[in-house]
Amino acid sequence: MKTRNRKTLAAIFETPTRSNIAFADIEALVLSLSDGQVFEREGSRIKLVIGDVIWRCHRPHPGKEARKYQVEEARNFLERAGVTPRSLSEHGSRERK
Repeated sequence: MKTRNRKTLAAIFETPTRSNIAFADIEALVLSLSDGQVFEREGSRIKLVIGDVIWRCHRPHPGKEARKYQVEEARNFLERAGVTPRSLSEHGSRERK
């Protein structure tokens, strides 16, 4: 996994929840995982998938930063998929090949 994606993952799991994470960085993190996918839907809606775990959400607009509730939803989504900063350091990378 690239350093940028590791930093995004760490930022998502920071407490208190940050509100200055670019939503595109969250998408890039999901795509960097071996089983991560991002599907475009109607308007600003997207579906992010890691394995069999799904998160449906809206891209923020007009700004590009994820709102706090979106970062918290992303954290929950990644936890359900088994992707945490700790899991990557313990079990190695799940990066796309």
